[in-house]
Amino acid sequence: MKIVVLDAKTLGDTPFDKLQKYGEVKIYERTAKEERKERIKEANIILTNKVIVDREVMEGNENIKLIGVLATGYNNVDIEYCKEHNIGVVNVAGYSTESVTQICIGLLMELTNKISKFDQYVKSGRYSSSGIFTCVGGEYDIHEISNKKWCIVGLGSIGKNVARVAKGLGAKVYYYSTTGKHEDPEIERVSFEEMIKTSDIITIHCPLTDKTKGMFNYKVFQEMKKNVIIINMARGPIVVNDDIAKALQENLIGGYGTDVFDEEPINTSNKLLEVSNEKIVFSPHIGWATIEARERLFNETIKNIESFLKGENRNRIV
Repeated sequence: MKIVVLDAKTLGDTPFDKLQKYGEVKIYERTAKEERKERIKEANIILTNKVIVDREVMEGNENIKLIGVLATGYNNVDIEYCKEHNIGVVNVAGYSTESVTQICIGLLMELTNKISKFDQYVKSGRYSSSGIFTCVGGEYDIHEISNKKWCIVGLGSIGKNVARVAKGLGAKVYYYSTTGKHEDPEIERVSFEEMIKTSDIITIHCPLTDKTKGMFNYKVFQEMKKNVIIINMARGPIVVNDDIAKALQENLIGGYGTDVFDEEPINTSNKLLEVSNEKIVFSPHIGWATIEARERLFNETIKNIESFLKGENRNRIV
């Protein structure tokens, strides 16, 4: 078996050399669009995190037997082509639930508690010269999460885990189902209209679909509470960048934290980078990437490969 890893750098110091047990391995830190076809031409197993493996690069290649997606989402693989040509596709679901939850809470805490602002206040020496034991009032006011109405958008495994933590913080937890199919006996479901008009906190955990793309836009922001905080842990295009930048600058909403962007890495022309107030906080799509989560991801990928070589179906998309 010939195994190719197309974007090893995205998984940090993952020990890809362990794959040598299963065949000849070629590891590429990154793969540009124009390099894809050449790099996979002899591969039987392709491992990719975000590199697109589509019809264009697979056409005429009869060597490919399995594509292992080093993630949960697999929209970077041409599933229809793989079905047509009997190419297996596997992914890893559920490995990052705790990791994403933790970053979600971290972004929220930064907006409610201004941790980095207070950190700088102390490190700059302003606290030492303040003459008082604390720092309160005006720009330094912070808020509690307890008793706030927190709406979860998308009640999958991550959404449910965030809901569990939200309850632990004393929030009143509700959820909005983007598909209308989910029901949960322990959490009240609300309509889209109720969510946008009554929520104090909204955290987004749903898939990117035709329905959810642009779901949070300027018109929606105009109907929200002035102090609402929105956290996007799903996909960038669910929130219209230019619209939320405008809403923040006009003080229509209270704050925005995001781990995801329309284009990754973020383009320097992104309007969000022009928001020069403390109402916005970023992380560079690291929600999935704690050391523990990456270990789970790689270990599950190895199990996927082992199962495939044994003729077993495990985590199969195709």
